[in-house]
Amino acid sequence: MNLLERKKKIKLSADIALATAKNATTSWSKALISNAKKDKENEILVQNLARHELKLMVAHQKVTCNKRIRSKKILKTSFRFGKRIKKMGNRRSDLATCIATRLVKKKTQVLKKLVPGGEAMDDFTIFKEALDYILSLRVQVDVMMNLVNSTKILS
Repeated sequence: MNLLERKKKIKLSADIALATAKNATTSWSKALISNAKKDKENEILVQNLARHELKLMVAHQKVTCNKRIRSKKILKTSFRFGKRIKKMGNRRSDLATCIATRLVKKKTQVLKKLVPGGEAMDDFTIFKEALDYILSLRVQVDVMMNLVNSTKILS
């Protein structure tokens, strides 16, 4: 196994361990497990690390589909509302609100790409999941740094 393959396996193992530590209670943890299961090579590893999450993931997939439909309806409604504001004429406060809304929307889209499974989440959920994901990644980094330091001490 070369260095790149070893790096991928360590990353995959760390991601699955991180997701299973959350007991698949968050959308990002379910997304990490389902993404790992897509590759046939990883199937055995995922099964060993995350056996009981399969039932939870099936239920989650149904929920995210409904959320996606609901989000599209909300976007259509907000788009119509934005057209009405433009017809009424933009004042400075309306312009500032419009600019702030666009900036938040762009940042939210970027966040949805960064968080696993974020594409199917609404805005409130993505912020909640992103905070949880960041905290979990921080813990993962701390654990890996401690492992590196302990191997240096033992060597």
